[in-house]
Amino acid sequence: MEPMGKVLAITPEKCTGCRLCELVCSVFHDGVSNADRSRIKIMKWESEGLYIPMSCQQCQDAPCMMVCPVKAISRDEKLSRVMVNHDICIGCRSCVAVCPFGAMNFSAIDRKNFKCDLCDGDPQCVRFCDMKAVDYVEANRVSILKKKAAAEKISVARREAAALEREM
Repeated sequence: MEPMGKVLAITPEKCTGCRLCELVCSVFHDGVSNADRSRIKIMKWESEGLYIPMSCQQCQDAPCMMVCPVKAISRDEKLSRVMVNHDICIGCRSCVAVCPFGAMNFSAIDRKNFKCDLCDGDPQCVRFCDMKAVDYVEANRVSILKKKAAAEKISVARREAAALEREM
């Protein structure tokens, strides 16, 4: 069986909203500490204390790739990632409009689109996230980890229900 490649696995429950991932991303790619230039974005709902890191999902049938009129977006099979060739890109922003995750961005400063490129296989957001809200794992592991987390939640709920029954 061929390896599926690695992907960013995001666990929102672990995210504290510190935004360090955004800053290291922008420094790594653009040499400036500016969250607007980050390829990963922390969506915040302060009142609920909810923080969700959002980044390119490296979709298998990527809408951005399908819609690009000049075929500037392609899949790099080596790292299983979707890449933008800026020498071909005309800056039409069609890819920005169709991304279901809001992960394709456009920089008015550089006049080009940008997205997560997995830092060429060494994602800086993963290296610097102390909470491990962002991890870089084999694609098939994401499903296993999600199943494990769901099973743990069900197990806790059952134990709590059993304890309540005993009290009655």
